[in-house]
Amino acid sequence: LKVLVIGSGGREHALAWALAKSSKISKVFVAPGNGGTATAGDKIENVAIGHSPSDFPALVDFARTQEIDLVVPGPEQPLVDGVADVFKKAGFPVFGPSGKAAYIEGSKAFSKDFMKKHSIPTAAYGNFTDYEQARQFVQEASFDVVIKASGLAAGKGVLMPTSKEEALQALKSVMVDREFGSAGDEVVIEELLVGQEISVLAVSDGYTVVSFPAAQDHKRAYDGDAGPNTGGMGAYAPAPVATPQLMKSIHETVLQPSIDGMRRDGFPFVGCLFTGFMLTADGPKVLEYNCRFGDPETEVVLPLLDDSCDLADVFLAAAEGRLDAVPLKFKDGYAATVVMASEGYPGSYPKGRAITFGSLAEGTQVFHAGTKRADNTVVTSGGRVLTVTGVSDTLQGALDRAYASVKAVSFEGGFYRSDIGYRAIDYLKQQADGQKSGLSYADAGVDIDAGNRLVDLIKPIVKATRRAGTDSDIGGFGGVFDLKATGYTDPVLVSATDGVGTKLKIAHEMKIHDTVGIDLVAMQVNDIIVQGAEPLFFLDYYACGHLDVEATRDFVKGVADGCLESGCALIGGETAEMPGLYSEGDYDVAGFAVGAVERAEILPRMSEIGAGDVLVGLASSGVHSNGFSLVRKVVARAGLDFHSPCPWEAAEADVTVGKALLTPTRIYVKPLLPLIHRRLVKGMAHITGGGFTDNIPRVLPKEIGVDIDASTWQLPAVF
Repeated sequence: LKVLVIGSGGREHALAWALAKSSKISKVFVAPGNGGTATAGDKIENVAIGHSPSDFPALVDFARTQEIDLVVPGPEQPLVDGVADVFKKAGFPVFGPSGKAAYIEGSKAFSKDFMKKHSIPTAAYGNFTDYEQARQFVQEASFDVVIKASGLAAGKGVLMPTSKEEALQALKSVMVDREFGSAGDEVVIEELLVGQEISVLAVSDGYTVVSFPAAQDHKRAYDGDAGPNTGGMGAYAPAPVATPQLMKSIHETVLQPSIDGMRRDGFPFVGCLFTGFMLTADGPKVLEYNCRFGDPETEVVLPLLDDSCDLADVFLAAAEGRLDAVPLKFKDGYAATVVMASEGYPGSYPKGRAITFGSLAEGTQVFHAGTKRADNTVVTSGGRVLTVTGVSDTLQGALDRAYASVKAVSFEGGFYRSDIGYRAIDYLKQQADGQKSGLSYADAGVDIDAGNRLVDLIKPIVKATRRAGTDSDIGGFGGVFDLKATGYTDPVLVSATDGVGTKLKIAHEMKIHDTVGIDLVAMQVNDIIVQGAEPLFFLDYYACGHLDVEATRDFVKGVADGCLESGCALIGGETAEMPGLYSEGDYDVAGFAVGAVERAEILPRMSEIGAGDVLVGLASSGVHSNGFSLVRKVVARAGLDFHSPCPWEAAEADVTVGKALLTPTRIYVKPLLPLIHRRLVKGMAHITGGGFTDNIPRVLPKEIGVDIDASTWQLPAVF
């Protein structure tokens, strides 16, 4: 048999590799292929033909000339463009859906309506082509939302805002600014689901559907699930959370109803249906359908095929409508793959860098994705360059093998995640401890011991902020402050509460946590000082999905530094570990501050402000803690990420964009207090989100305006 595989990625290399293992296969042609398929041996051969619609006639001509017995399209775009229909019309068996069936991935709006029609569990949603209607839906939604460009957007069309403001900005970027072009002509706005994700790849002939072991991948670029989303930085299978009972439920409630529904609706699905699930408290729910094998999931499920299972037989049986007659069997064991990527990925990246291969570990296979052959050398040609897969009896063994071979491969600027499979390893360790007679907080994902360790670590940090009125000794039920000890005679208390906002996302990605602690204090004590009050004490609140003791200690250290800089005491706080509410590595913070001012000294003194008074501006330290949803969008629009060299800092400073943007908010308390006590200031405005136009009028009499000559200021370089 001769097979034609269409595509050029890691998925296609894995498909060609698995098919070539069949004793019935004499040749696997890959069009156009990559550097791995070019050097894979006698059975696998590249064909210099692309896979855009204009290439379809040349592909068919090649198939006729070579007397191809089976066609296997890999990527989604040619499938949506109808490549399977073209080959079927020419008389070739095709393992891949028709253009109409591929629309299940080609239009997210279509797929959501399909799920609703056939009662397939998924998130609440709305489909929109009108921007104003979509905007109203977001504003009125009682749940957090995900915004998806309905069309194909090269895996980049899903936006996950963290606030209503971000959601509206994301919607505008898709529908008005056309960030994803025509893919955003229609959008799907759906409820954000919470839980663990799994991917299930299943083979179907339009009637029968048989699934591979469930896989889990890692979308974020960097360790700890930090950094931008990618096409996938690694995966493993079978996912331990996908128990036999769960897989049975998925088959009965999703996979079979999906295949039956597509057939009844007039577009039977033949090929690989890739379904993404979120395992929610209410059971598995569908995130999306894909009309083809996933990448890098393919690179972990195909190596798990049992040696007795002939993939060519399976694909031909599906193409010919007799899948129920061919078994799909798998090994007992695990597979794990690690993606090696080019520096800069998922942004712009260099190409043409030579790849060297050393001695690989036993039980591993290197699949090429973004490579090509040049002058008898394999060089990089894409963002995701290689996927290195290990297979073993245990998941840890598979990971160990994969990482051992990763270390045997090198190219300039290459990087990879070092924590693939960490959630699954933790899960398996918990299972290995055996069934317990009762449930504990640890069973629910809350680590009481970690909380206790944190308290021990931060006690001396907090103690260093003590001042008159408190000893800053934490551990009680509430923080105590003796106002009388401060010497005020007729005090008025001034309080403020705030958070840091989406600047935290940069801290998460950069793993720099102390500066946002200073930000948290600054946003509140600056609000207090502008009312003429001296900040006295502060309390913080830290919420996370999993308590990282070191990161939390660094954050509290930043809070303490901010308190020291502003002269207030850190007298207490709360740390909340809430698995399922926050993703691994994410956290949110809030703070509460109280200050005091003599009744006669409260600012602004409106009655004293008049024409001719001087307005003085105190410089910021750069971008403060408001408006970071916009800042992050500006960075993305500039083609940068937070690990890029900072363009507004000197090159020799070796500062990244993320580190520069994490410069903490300036605290103005100490330079202003002496001026306030000398009654040299009549009013002050803290310039936050609303800028000059919103904040300055708040401290002026209605009949008074201001003239500001911004040209007299030297703007910080970041602006």
